[in-house]
Amino acid sequence: MKDSDSKIPDQKELEKELNEYLGKKYGDRIRLVVPMLFPKPQTEEVSKDEKEIGEKKRKIQFDLKPEELEAFLNDYIIRQEEAKEILATKICTHFKRIKFTEMTKGKTRYESVGHIKNNILMVGPTGVGKTYLIKLIAKKIGVPFVKGDATKFSETGYVGGDVEDLVRDLIYEADGDMEMAQYGIIYIDEIDKIASSNHTIGPDVSRTGVQRALLKPMEETEVDLKVPHDPISQLEAIEHYRRTGKKEKRMINTKHILFIMSGAFNGLEEMVKKRLNREGIGFGAEIRSRDERAEYLKQVKAEDLIAFGFESEFIGRLPVTAIFERLEIEDLYAILKNPNNPIILGKKKDFKSYGIDIQFEEDALYELAVRAYEEKTGARGLVSAVERALLKFEKRLPSTDICQFVVTREVVENPELELERLLQDPMHPERLAKFEKLLSREKRELKESIMSREGEFRKRYGIAFPESRIDLIARRMVNKGYDVNTVFEEVVEVQRQVEEFERDFQQRNGIRLQFDGEAVDRITEMALEENMKGEMVCFRLLKDYEHGMKLIRDRMGRKEFMITKEAIDDPEGYLNRVIQEVYSRRFDLEAEGNG
Repeated sequence: MKDSDSKIPDQKELEKELNEYLGKKYGDRIRLVVPMLFPKPQTEEVSKDEKEIGEKKRKIQFDLKPEELEAFLNDYIIRQEEAKEILATKICTHFKRIKFTEMTKGKTRYESVGHIKNNILMVGPTGVGKTYLIKLIAKKIGVPFVKGDATKFSETGYVGGDVEDLVRDLIYEADGDMEMAQYGIIYIDEIDKIASSNHTIGPDVSRTGVQRALLKPMEETEVDLKVPHDPISQLEAIEHYRRTGKKEKRMINTKHILFIMSGAFNGLEEMVKKRLNREGIGFGAEIRSRDERAEYLKQVKAEDLIAFGFESEFIGRLPVTAIFERLEIEDLYAILKNPNNPIILGKKKDFKSYGIDIQFEEDALYELAVRAYEEKTGARGLVSAVERALLKFEKRLPSTDICQFVVTREVVENPELELERLLQDPMHPERLAKFEKLLSREKRELKESIMSREGEFRKRYGIAFPESRIDLIARRMVNKGYDVNTVFEEVVEVQRQVEEFERDFQQRNGIRLQFDGEAVDRITEMALEENMKGEMVCFRLLKDYEHGMKLIRDRMGRKEFMITKEAIDDPEGYLNRVIQEVYSRRFDLEAEGNG
């Protein structure tokens, strides 16, 4: 190696220093995403291996079925059954289609000709869970997600932002992984605001332009990652040209990117109603539902959306439509009662961060729902109602020794007075007893709810859940303020890690360990509390077992051992008792043989 070469810093160190500098100058969203800054000596064989790894990485892994995704959404989203059904089905089909296409790639000359993506249009009032639902799906599937506001884009990018910036943002959300970014979801809200009113002057020209700018990305196009206003892309281009003497085009293809649009579409139902009456269906006079607007919107056709102000080409790229219904008081109340809802869970975490536990009476939840409904902002009103009721408690209680309190209807109706009463007598027996009663009820109801769905969870996660493990899940949900799927995924992961430890132990030693249910529960509890992997807990507790069990195997031929809760709580004592029992049995057998 030449002296000049030895002075070149390590690639990772250089990238880190450059990212720190660029982050300070341009903000956290500016970063280098090139796989390498300087060429590294490689053999042709290594390059081939890396290429094969890249090919494997490119293939998306997706195994969810529509009913499984819909069941997952039911844990979080109240009502909207038809919308959940449509979204779960079409999104699952979208990713299954990608996986199928990757598997059959190159087997037919016409495989991508005429392919139409299941881009989705969501129509519904504010605060009904549209954004929340899409975020849940993206998180569950594990693909990058980007949200944009249609009103902030222009067709050129000179005013607001370029619609192609959303595609580039997927790279950032995918931590620089271009392959993963090409499977992302782009969600554009307030899409109804770029509908023209069929004029040719004023803002309508720009609105139509934004629609047209979205046409190619929604279907399939190559988006250049290097843009004039991006300093990072310019630095990368200069560096590449310095090294190779050639200009490089870095592109991301939108073929597999799913576009989901949403908006309130106020007035669209009137257009549908007029069309239905004009067609002589008489449908308009028959609707008598609690959400009459949604019933009209369920009959929407492309011609209604075109009349609303959209280009026919634009609507043609949104073949799937999902209608969301307005939320009533009972729906808002059901949201607050849902143990997975982020509003109450989030507020419990706010107080828990100060070491304070809170419980909500049902009357308080209903009163919060009533107040939220009056704001006419759907579920968003719930957040405002909860904050108004508890802000003074959140400010004052951390400075006291109070570590628990109950949110009652009186707290919602008159927070100042109830705070004063709590501060005057925080240890009132009736108040303490009410808290404990609500806490016990929450644990019991959670456990009963999970047990009633044990078959569903067994099918979802592929393993059985004994009552003791369900009890553990319910306790952790209450103690940590986690939703049901978060805790289930934690528990399932630990159980799989224990099974991996069993397999690894047998491969190393020729000895089969089998953990009983109580032992797995104890390991799970320890792993979650200590934030450790299940294998590490097993290894730490049973690291001295290998020698003792090998001794028993060699002397007695025994190759299977049952690991109980006792072995987890007292590993050394348990092993000593097993050895004593084995040797005592051997002594008895020898005595019988001599007799």
